[in-house]
Amino acid sequence: MSNTRALPLLEPEVPEAVAPCCPPLTERPLTAEEAEKTARMFKALGDPVRLRLFSAVASHEGGEACVCDISDVGVSQPTVSHHLKKLKEAGLLTSERRGTWVYYRVEPSVVAAMGKMLGSLG
Repeated sequence: MSNTRALPLLEPEVPEAVAPCCPPLTERPLTAEEAEKTARMFKALGDPVRLRLFSAVASHEGGEACVCDISDVGVSQPTVSHHLKKLKEAGLLTSERRGTWVYYRVEPSVVAAMGKMLGSLG
């Protein structure tokens, strides 16, 4: 009889902030909670390095990018990891570890909600 156990499958980490939170700005004033969640997302994109990393993931073939493919943004690898962590915490990216590499994807529902929220201003 074998003494091996099946390893559990790891689900991609999804931050709590991923759920789209806010209505279009012209619909009604944001609540304090909605404003906090939305500000975290826009604050995360307010840094030029984070915006470049987000753009690199969003535009990467197949809709996901390995950290090894997007880390050439002019800062050290630990700084890249820090910025990617901030984008994940804001709910803009999800990630999945595959072997030694981490692959990132844009969270489409959050980006769509942000676009809908701002799109009504035009």
